[in-house]
Amino acid sequence: MSASTIVALLLAAVSTALTNLAYLREHDAAAELPVLCMRRPLQSARLLLENRSWLLGFAMETGGFLLYAAALALASLALVQSIAAGGIGVLAYVSARVAGRRLSRRELGGVVLSMLGLLALAVSLARASGEGGNGSTVAIVLWLAITAGAAVVVLLVGRRWAGAAAANGIAGGLFFAIGDISTKVATQGGPRVAFVLPLIVGYTLGTALLQVGYQAGGALTVAGLATLFTNALPIAAGTIVLDEPVPSGIFGGLRVLAFAAVVAGAFLLARPETARQRPVGQARAILDD
Repeated sequence: MSASTIVALLLAAVSTALTNLAYLREHDAAAELPVLCMRRPLQSARLLLENRSWLLGFAMETGGFLLYAAALALASLALVQSIAAGGIGVLAYVSARVAGRRLSRRELGGVVLSMLGLLALAVSLARASGEGGNGSTVAIVLWLAITAGAAVVVLLVGRRWAGAAAANGIAGGLFFAIGDISTKVATQGGPRVAFVLPLIVGYTLGTALLQVGYQAGGALTVAGLATLFTNALPIAAGTIVLDEPVPSGIFGGLRVLAFAAVVAGAFLLARPETARQRPVGQARAILDD
């Protein structure tokens, strides 16, 4: 393993811990604010920016992103995401400790399945290669467009299936995945620096959706689901559109099992939070928005 790869893994590990701690701080701050609404972005942004606790969380998340971008400049997308995959474990453990409770069997099962699935997926995709190729720009743009479309569909119909917290978490994770993939492409330099635009849009919408979701459910439900999709999609994109080689034999089968585990883990985590109820009027406003 090269020195640059070792540095990339260290940067990714610190980034993962910092980002997930930031999610918890942002959740606690956003949950105490008046109702945030995607239809009133300026008002919602003002509420967040005036809250010092939330600003500190956002600063931590920004620091985590900068470390993540540095890691991507040194190693493949799949390899970096393999470290980030453990973020949901950090999130689950710390959120339970802060709340002074134990994880339920359902939550623990979802966390374990998700972590095993994401780590197995990363291993299956990263084992056979280093950087891989650059991929087709058209294919990358199409992938990002389909991901954005999926996020919109989740927001339109997913709330009835899984509730506002889970729907916003999933949609936020999809937009974060757009940002992560765009970050990797932008670090390739040249004309691909233009991918900074979808990077900004993806992270901005992802962050906004998480704040709205935080007001409808717990950090593990919202940020946990976001983390799942933020990791799974970029790992898959590394192979499908960035030409990071696909493993053969047992590692190909491992990839299929890994995706199944991720889906199962997401299902277990995708349930409305019942321990903390918001006022009826606010809950209704969140669902309507």
